Amino acid sequence: MSYIPNSDADRAEMLKVIGVGSVDDLFHDVPAAYRYPRLNLPAPVSEMEILQELQALSEENVDLPHAACFLGAGAYYHFIPSVVDFILSRSEFYTAYTPYQPEISQGTLQAAFEYQSMICELTGMDVSNASHYDGATSTAEAVIMALNVHRRRRRKVVMSPAVHPQYREVVRTYTQGMGLTIVGDEKLSNGLEELLALCDTDTACVIVQSPDFFGRVLPPKRLRELADGVHARGALLVVVANPIALGLLQPPGACGADVVVGEGQALGNTLSFGGPYLGFFTCREEHVRRSSGRIVGQTVDAEGRRGYVLTLSAREQHIRRARATSNICTNQALNALAAAVYMSALGRQGLRQVAELCYHKAHYAAAQIAELPGYSIWSEGFFNEFVVRCPQPIDVTNRFLLEEWGIIGGYDLGRDYPELKGHMLLCVTEVNTRDDIDDLVEALREVAEQEGER
Repeated sequence: MSYIPNSDADRAEMLKVIGVGSVDDLFHDVPAAYRYPRLNLPAPVSEMEILQELQALSEENVDLPHAACFLGAGAYYHFIPSVVDFILSRSEFYTAYTPYQPEISQGTLQAAFEYQSMICELTGMDVSNASHYDGATSTAEAVIMALNVHRRRRRKVVMSPAVHPQYREVVRTYTQGMGLTIVGDEKLSNGLEELLALCDTDTACVIVQSPDFFGRVLPPKRLRELADGVHARGALLVVVANPIALGLLQPPGACGADVVVGEGQALGNTLSFGGPYLGFFTCREEHVRRSSGRIVGQTVDAEGRRGYVLTLSAREQHIRRARATSNICTNQALNALAAAVYMSALGRQGLRQVAELCYHKAHYAAAQIAELPGYSIWSEGFFNEFVVRCPQPIDVTNRFLLEEWGIIGGYDLGRDYPELKGHMLLCVTEVNTRDDIDDLVEALREVAEQEGER
């Protein structure tokens, strides 16, 4: 935070301009007894001493640059090129907000347009908006769009149990009070056949995820068969995708998906304690007027020069809530810019290389762990995450990994799936070295040996 000194004369002038006699008058609504509460603070110290104390406190934290991390479950630790932060730090980007006036917002609008173009190419879809709040919000907005496409005449949503648990919770929160029936995710055993059997003439959409929450990839042929079956019943197919995986896998748009959504945090955004993130949202062109959020289009001005504007956006979405397609009228502009810079910096081949590193390193880790006594790999055909059944409780295993090896372990699946108690979701990305993986394997071996000694 910048320190801006104000003299007594400066303060007097400011108070005069706003018509207030003193600083105390600014707080007249706060009862006097509560304006200056007694604070039990330690004795004052110098700036040098307080900075030393803060530095010492910060070094007590566990941070990812100093610990090998194998935790994913929707938020991922990837390498971010320096150019991303350099562009984001430019004041014309990080201070920009609502680009309703295109004549003064061309930079922000062009950045959003480039982001949309790259997301469309990545997902194989026709149209992208300029982002939502996160992947969960995008998934919920896909449901709202499907309802609008069917003019609210269809009231059923079929959702896979392998969709991220928090995304499923947000879908239910978004649609509570709308009289919808949400089915499909009650049983972990529900596969594509069971989901398709639940799809009928009252179904607005079917939601699946690939790679799913457990890291498993739906083969393109099976996804196409599901899309055909869903379309035969008049419903839409919504696919939740990992954008890094799309650098390697066939895009859902080529397999018949109507809407492709997901979390864009992996594209150049830090973990940031869980946010802010960005949710990407893409759809078929025929449904674009039923979609939500901002869409930036390219046009020409009166002199024939190329320019960018917000397009296909009814003002009711922003100012008349009862008539809106959605109540969302903003986006995660700075996070979307980070994604655009990241994708531009890596390019097609760079993104594929990152995806290949994630894939091969994860499979190397899984193969090594599968050989450990007491462990077994549950996932098959996975991308960069896989499920491991552990001999020790997951909290015990993770505590040992962190305290003894400085390793951040995986996600305890028993928190969301009681039938998977004792199972851990491990994630491997390009930042995990072979030494990191080998240390993880050795640490897991020690955990199992401790169990055997009891």
